[in-house]
Amino acid sequence: MATFRRQVTTLALAHALSAAERGLAVLPLSRTKLPALRSPHRADPVRPPCHGECGRPGHGVHDASTDPARIRALFAAAPWATGYGIACGLPPHHLVGVDLDTKPGTDAPAALRALGLRFRFTLPETVVVLTPSGGRHLWLTAPPDTVVPNSASRLAPGIDIRGAGGYLVGPGSRTAHGVYVTAPGTARLRPAPCPRNLLRLLVPPPRPPRRPLRPSPGDGQGLLHFVLTAHEGQRNTRLFWAACRAHESGLGPALTVPLLEAALATGLPEPEARATIASAARVAGRVR
Repeated sequence: MATFRRQVTTLALAHALSAAERGLAVLPLSRTKLPALRSPHRADPVRPPCHGECGRPGHGVHDASTDPARIRALFAAAPWATGYGIACGLPPHHLVGVDLDTKPGTDAPAALRALGLRFRFTLPETVVVLTPSGGRHLWLTAPPDTVVPNSASRLAPGIDIRGAGGYLVGPGSRTAHGVYVTAPGTARLRPAPCPRNLLRLLVPPPRPPRRPLRPSPGDGQGLLHFVLTAHEGQRNTRLFWAACRAHESGLGPALTVPLLEAALATGLPEPEARATIASAARVAGRVR
């Protein structure tokens, strides 16, 4: 049994080195498809999280490398490894993996074809890896300036995406369920560029800029806090805004003195603070 395990690890290392020659960064995996090396920080968690800056192995996908010496050292530290992972999102390929799973009640290939018809894209010829469970991994590439996030069943049930920070199980890896192999006729191919319309589905749209939160007048406490937390350069502006809202909500007379005291607490000179509050009262009166 020990001899067989050594042979499996040796074969996994050979496949990993072959992938590295193609510019794919790799790391050793266990039979569970998880990184074979445990974190060196599990007994003493670090803040902020270490991504390998400490120089020790055991940082998951951050261990991935194309350097043969580094890869051999990683496998030597994990003699129980039975496979290897290929890091996605890294140069030169910026690999994106489309994982078509075989979950009960789902048909991931059919769902991907339906997406192609709906959003008008055709999958190019590319590397395809067959999984022991009957699924498929499609290897695609993204532009260097595009970050594709990982997702699970976001596109459709059974379609998982492996992008930046994720990894794919490499062909030749042996897991608890079997061996990953390259589909016939695809081993000679290079990962093909991801179709533009599919890429648009994989990359979330940019978030709209967040509007700064403004306090609600309420009983005036929010307005006072708004003034009290002002930094130099924004004290007058915040005081004017708060005073206007106070008058608009009918709290102007009641909050005149508290707003003045809050402004003075921030360091605003009293004549300037009084002038600002009076100006706000005039503006609010014209608006009404």
